[in-house]
Amino acid sequence: MPPRDNGHEEPVIRDNRKIDPETGQVRDSADQAAEQAPEAQAGYGNGELEAQLAERTADLQRLQAEYVNYRRRVERDRAAVREQAVAGALTELLPVLDDIGRARDHGELTGGFAKVAESLESALTKLGLSAFGQKGEPFDPTVHEALMHSYSPDVSEPTAVEVLQPGYRMGDRVLRPARVAVAEPEDAPAASDDDEN
Repeated sequence: MPPRDNGHEEPVIRDNRKIDPETGQVRDSADQAAEQAPEAQAGYGNGELEAQLAERTADLQRLQAEYVNYRRRVERDRAAVREQAVAGALTELLPVLDDIGRARDHGELTGGFAKVAESLESALTKLGLSAFGQKGEPFDPTVHEALMHSYSPDVSEPTAVEVLQPGYRMGDRVLRPARVAVAEPEDAPAASDDDEN
């Protein structure tokens, strides 16, 4: 039957058998390499093959780098979403902690309620929540919110003289600033008046 000439190449069949079916002899690996490399028989030179190999290798390396960057970005996004979700939940619980603090200050935190409050505070601490804001610490507008202002001879710099409501942070993220009463040194206004004269 004559080969059909319809513009398509005939399929290439490779014989990968280790034993030649006609002679029954074990085939030489050089014969198999010749059969498995039709590109070399088709006229491709070593330079062309090496160029194609280098191009494919560069493509694979680029794809691998893109995949590694994608994985890093996904992990970073996943961590950010988790942190944001935990911060949102902790923020919603801050009024509960305020109520517990007021009950503790008035001596009403007793019995089973005291155990529940301790368990809640312990669980929130494990999630990374920590309170801040102490009487006598220097006023820092990035973590303090001044609700009252006064002058005092007892301070040498703007100082939180009373903590009206503690602040809370999760790691480095401030969830709520500490609400404080701030006192400044008494000589500050006088010094500014002298500067104007």
